[in-house]
Amino acid sequence: MEYKTHPSTAEPDTAESHFSTFATPLIDEAVAHAAKLQAKPDAEVLHKLRVALRRLRSLLWAYRPLLDKQLDDRQRELFKELAGAAGQTRDWDILTDLLCQVLGPEKASLDELRAARKDASEQSRAILSHAGISSKLDDALNSSAVALNASHSNTPLKEFARRRVRAAEKSLHKRMHLAARKRGSDYEAYHEVRKAGKKVRYLLDFFEPLLADKQLRSAKTLKKIQKRFGALNDVVASEELLSANRTLFTNSRVAKRANAALEKERKRKVKAAAKLLR
Repeated sequence: MEYKTHPSTAEPDTAESHFSTFATPLIDEAVAHAAKLQAKPDAEVLHKLRVALRRLRSLLWAYRPLLDKQLDDRQRELFKELAGAAGQTRDWDILTDLLCQVLGPEKASLDELRAARKDASEQSRAILSHAGISSKLDDALNSSAVALNASHSNTPLKEFARRRVRAAEKSLHKRMHLAARKRGSDYEAYHEVRKAGKKVRYLLDFFEPLLADKQLRSAKTLKKIQKRFGALNDVVASEELLSANRTLFTNSRVAKRANAALEKERKRKVKAAAKLLR
């Protein structure tokens, strides 16, 4: 689901005045997903909540030059923490799906993972249910809006949007260049490319009506980056999750097969992602 908001022509065309226009739909979406979790720890709802929180972090990054740095740091850390709690269940789902694909007739051996996934789901719901998401997000929105209004600045919205997208694109290209110079086993460099690509994609969604055609044409390439680097991230995250829970498998032979299969899949995903760096 994309969160595109067209700025109202009734408001002044300044970045400061439109912050709430961009942030409010994301906060409403996050709060709605959090409310659904009260009744059922649904993995898809958790994922949508995490995406909404990630988009909020990207929006704050865009507004960082206009906000107090300490305020921005605190709010983005809050969104990161909440998104991390929301992502635990999905990590187990990804690991289980990957191993179902590679273990074939030994799928029954994944019962341990499914039990761990259930525990993670309940834990995520418990954490988020008591996190006071609605009040925290409302406070974050109000604090940012107050800070922007107090600055008495009037940054032209179109100029601001294009400048911040250019900055995000520059960051992405820099990280792609660095990743191309690294060995494929240096996953951290690839991870930075993935995060930078997401940021650009989110900003294109936010600011689409304000951008030049040249900036919008990069959306197709960004989709490829997200798909390939996201697939690599799924495998690496699954390896790390399995490594941190070595005692899950009671059958050591199955555990070895699972680790070997994930390692093989990671190498394949690295090669696929590396092709986009050339």
